[in-house]
Amino acid sequence: FYHGSRIYCRVVHRLVVEGRENIPASREPGPLIVVCNHTAGLDPVLVQASVPFPIRFMMATKMRLPIFEVFWEWTEVISITTSGRDLGGLREALRHLQGGGVVGIFPEGSIERPPRVLTPFMAGTGILIGRSGARVLPIAITGTPYAAKAWGSLWRWSRSRLRVGPVVEFEPDTPAAAIVAQLQGWFEQETGWPIGTRTVPASSPTPTRSAGRG
Repeated sequence: FYHGSRIYCRVVHRLVVEGRENIPASREPGPLIVVCNHTAGLDPVLVQASVPFPIRFMMATKMRLPIFEVFWEWTEVISITTSGRDLGGLREALRHLQGGGVVGIFPEGSIERPPRVLTPFMAGTGILIGRSGARVLPIAITGTPYAAKAWGSLWRWSRSRLRVGPVVEFEPDTPAAAIVAQLQGWFEQETGWPIGTRTVPASSPTPTRSAGRG
């Protein structure tokens, strides 16, 4: 599957990876958290095809289509609710990291809508990084094909690009909000995209809004 996905990404999406020197060369670099912006359902495929180690991605439960359940189980996807009320996914991610594994997370919590506008990062990202003490590998994704349905991007041609940043280590006492702010700032700089706003249910706390550029 790994070699097939690399060929698929190279041929169909003409994938270019910048900053390969920042990717840990070990098959077991954990505990490590791979943090990516979320442009399309294609994103996990692009990222996994570009690194030499297996990643257990965290995925919103609503994105876990039953028709692909065998695949989700095979790749050991960690389901998580974006409401923050179910902490089972967070606990599973922490257990995997404590065992020396690698977890992939999309801190925006959903695919960017509209395209080329970053969604404010969710606080849970900073909590997971702070509690685990894991190193962080940031990867900015651009150039993926737009599709109305999340998985529609898998069937479209593109010129996708990954920009891999240096591994980041946060001090143990760094507040979760500070972790999120630093990471979000890096993605804003690397993509050149503004930060939009998040639509939340009335019962949920309103996130801090950051002014976008351009």
